[in-house]
Amino acid sequence: MPIMKSQRPTTILALLLCVIFLAPIAVVAQESLGQQLVGTWNINEELSEDSDEAVEEAIKSAGGRVSRNLFGRNKKERYRGGPAEQEMYDRITYDDVLRISFDGAEFWFGYEDGFERVFHTDGRTRSVGASELYSAGAQDFSFGEWVDGQLVVEGRPRDDGFTIETYSLIEQGARLKVELLIRPKNFGASIELTRIFDRQ
Repeated sequence: MPIMKSQRPTTILALLLCVIFLAPIAVVAQESLGQQLVGTWNINEELSEDSDEAVEEAIKSAGGRVSRNLFGRNKKERYRGGPAEQEMYDRITYDDVLRISFDGAEFWFGYEDGFERVFHTDGRTRSVGASELYSAGAQDFSFGEWVDGQLVVEGRPRDDGFTIETYSLIEQGARLKVELLIRPKNFGASIELTRIFDRQ
């Protein structure tokens, strides 16, 4: 039944009241979820997919060939390393420890060797002026948002590629599941990888 003109102000008021009352509830829920992610997480190699194999699958999907060099084939983390602007890929793909802190809408992710990321989930944007780019060089940056109780992070590494990372708790919060979609700029296909971390 169509809404009569006299009903429209009432309907709009009801919608506004829903937004006013539900918004704080959503913020509280996100705060709780964020706090549950806080801690130190150690990789579970048995439950995680092999990072090198995931990179090889992407190489093959893009029409490339995987080297059959025996030394390279037997070496763990054989695709780690490269130019500095691709360090973020290495950190999320290979590092065995992830430390997470959360304060309001701000997340801090700490990796090995002092590498860190700070990003927000409140919709704020990040802008870089041309003078900053030339004086300080391009920098990695990321944005986060909550989607169905999962933390989804979009990363923009310095090489102008991208990452989409989905973080969710499993097994009553004892483990952290990280689903990665990684696309370095010079890759012809995306790397897809799932890593499982145990709470320390």
